[in-house]
Amino acid sequence: MDKLKFTELNLSAEILKAVADMGFEEATPIQSLAIPKMIEGLDIIGQAQTGTGKTAAFGIPLLEKVTSKIRATQALIMCPTRELAIQVAEELKLLSKYKKGLNIVPVYGGQPIVRQMAALSRGAHIIIGTPGRIIDHIERKTLKLADTKVVVLDEADEMLDMGFRDDIELILKSLPEERQTVFFSATMPKEFLALTRRYQVHPENIKVVHEKLTVPLTEQLYCEVREQQKLEALARCLDMYDPKLSLIFCNTKRKVDEVCSNLQVRGYSVDAIHGDMNQTQRDRVMAKFRACKIEILVATDVAARGIDVDDVDAVFNYDIPQDIEAYVHRIGRTGRAGRTGRAFSFVSGRDIYKLRDIQRYTKVAIQRVPVPSLADVENIRISSFMEKLKENIKKNTSEKYVSKIESLITGDITSIDVAATLFEMMLKDQNVEKQNSDIDLFVNPSSAEVFGDRNRDRNRNGRDRNKSGREKGHKRGNTPEPGMTRLFISIGKNKKVRPGDFVGAIAGETGLNGEIVGSIDILDKYSFVEVPNEHANKVIESLNNSNIKGHKVNVERSQGK
Repeated sequence: MDKLKFTELNLSAEILKAVADMGFEEATPIQSLAIPKMIEGLDIIGQAQTGTGKTAAFGIPLLEKVTSKIRATQALIMCPTRELAIQVAEELKLLSKYKKGLNIVPVYGGQPIVRQMAALSRGAHIIIGTPGRIIDHIERKTLKLADTKVVVLDEADEMLDMGFRDDIELILKSLPEERQTVFFSATMPKEFLALTRRYQVHPENIKVVHEKLTVPLTEQLYCEVREQQKLEALARCLDMYDPKLSLIFCNTKRKVDEVCSNLQVRGYSVDAIHGDMNQTQRDRVMAKFRACKIEILVATDVAARGIDVDDVDAVFNYDIPQDIEAYVHRIGRTGRAGRTGRAFSFVSGRDIYKLRDIQRYTKVAIQRVPVPSLADVENIRISSFMEKLKENIKKNTSEKYVSKIESLITGDITSIDVAATLFEMMLKDQNVEKQNSDIDLFVNPSSAEVFGDRNRDRNRNGRDRNKSGREKGHKRGNTPEPGMTRLFISIGKNKKVRPGDFVGAIAGETGLNGEIVGSIDILDKYSFVEVPNEHANKVIESLNNSNIKGHKVNVERSQGK
């Protein structure tokens, strides 16, 4: 079915604003079907798997119905496990961000009941909990359901499988007869259908069937990283695998712009496409991508819908999508027309649960791999350079230089010395040789075999174009901008550093966004870099004795000329 935009669902301004903050551009199929029916007040049987966006499907209309003007509990959500109860509560709190005064309280076993009793005594408009703990509060009279007008059973089939039928029925009998009853279930066993017949009135059936995953030529991998490490992980995977064309997916337009600008600063040939761009702008970016004038395209799901390029070697899920269909669509952009491809997902925090849902319902194993270390990246680049060197030797096109090399060979200098020195010089010129920093951001074993052994020269023109204006027009003397600290760094033009090297080092070592970096002045033997006052100490501590372009650096506050 066609997905609807949230603006087409007749929602309040508060909910629309919260949805926009969460990065959702359009409703999933289950949300498009369920939200209007729930707002209408109908009883619903929703058949949908975890990972389809069903929490928002019942959470949004539920929030529209509840008012903070009434202090009583107006909605009850039952979940089979404490983990799901916590997850649902967290999402509802995000969705209700601008609905002032609403109190959402999760209750479940394993947490001290006294703490929950205290929270309930302050007034709870929405209760989310496991059946056993809900009954416990009902019996203690700390939970009163006389004013409850909506009840939701999330993953009802799971609750029945766990033996909660008697508890569920006891809770449903404690609720007012005049209410809206909503059941969500992945399957429809007889026991579940008997429950719906007994406790629902003319329910509306809503069913969403998963699209089948048909990407046999795409290898699916994931890296578990902290949120602030994602950019560095992405850069290392790009350097390691070095795809000819790659797509990077983010959940929000803001994140698309952020990732694109940070990659540009690091020297990658990249552009962005998202919903805030008009059609002419999108067409222009897509034309460049198809013609390989840019190697990397960063996009949101909506903006990427028209992308139809057969040569995409890799897809990167910078953010895990909110529903399984989006994941299927994303990775389907690679491994096409008989070609092999790779799909990488960067998993942070609770995203691991989303990934497990994706694996469970697509019935495809997604292999966990470590983020490539700096040594991995260096080794793969050296191996690639060695292969190119062998190819050129076989072509035998260097005869005119033989006599010049022979003139260098003396009693103290061998042909091996000459070759090794030339090799070192060429690697440095191409920025291939990089020493490991003392502390790698990612404590992982080597993963060169996972990411392949192909490599090409990075598009130098792309790097040069992306210098930005940091170097030009910023030789202002020694006075930093207000709110900024000017740092002295002991490396300059003599080591062939560029603005992107400083920004990349700061972002990589500190986990801060590269956009915080201000003016960069690169002199012959040292440089000056401005960073916000509040981050100055962190930058100094992180960069001191680290490596920039293979050279250890000293960093301190600038003391004048």
